[in-house]
Amino acid sequence: MTGKRERAERKGREGEAQAAQWLMQQGWRVLAERVKTPRGEIDLIARKGGVLGFFEVKWRAHAADLADAIDERRLHRVAAAAEIAMADYAEPEDDFTIDVLLLAPGSRPRHIANAYQP
Repeated sequence: MTGKRERAERKGREGEAQAAQWLMQQGWRVLAERVKTPRGEIDLIARKGGVLGFFEVKWRAHAADLADAIDERRLHRVAAAAEIAMADYAEPEDDFTIDVLLLAPGSRPRHIANAYQP
């Protein structure tokens, strides 16, 4: 990996760790991080009551850059990966959600619930 790519990877991991902490503060129990499936990766899988959440985490150095951090294609990939991961994490009566967490230094995490609805 190049130096720039390594820095981006490290910042992404730090953002995911920050997102996991924030989710726990909101009452979620983080079940898994960086779950890889044949259809893509899920940054975080968490549970809150009877809801199983699949989270895409985006970290940017500047909050203004978060507006373009997520798009329909990325959300569709997360949804496809979630379909596969459900077999390992879902309980029979669970509802599920595909959410986005947007993070930038100096600003509160922005949680977009139900960001993708098939």
